[in-house]
Amino acid sequence: MFFPSLAHAMGAAPAGGEAGGNPITAFLPLILMFAIFYFLLIRPQQKKAKQHKEYLSSLKRGDYILSGGGIYGRIMEVHGDKLTVEIAKDLNIEINRNYVSGPGDAAAAPAKAEPKAKAKEKE
Repeated sequence: MFFPSLAHAMGAAPAGGEAGGNPITAFLPLILMFAIFYFLLIRPQQKKAKQHKEYLSSLKRGDYILSGGGIYGRIMEVHGDKLTVEIAKDLNIEINRNYVSGPGDAAAAPAKAEPKAKAKEKE
């Protein structure tokens, strides 16, 4: 042979009948990775989805909401999955309950008209 040191470095071939240890140890890193992903990613996402579903089912008249399109408003009527939402004074829209992304801010709600007495005082 021209390269005896190379052949010696490769070592002897393993015996034919030996498997090389417990097969569970080969899958242990994969099992640990799945457990980490489950507790850090999957489980919190499922918990958040469950809370959102409960929030959607508890919507009622007078609640302030934020729609999926970014519109703030107040629920005026509830008809099953259809919500009538006031987004400005005397301006109502109808949206599907599933397009509510979360609770809205009361400060972003439609402003009510001032009474005439207060309007005259400002003049």
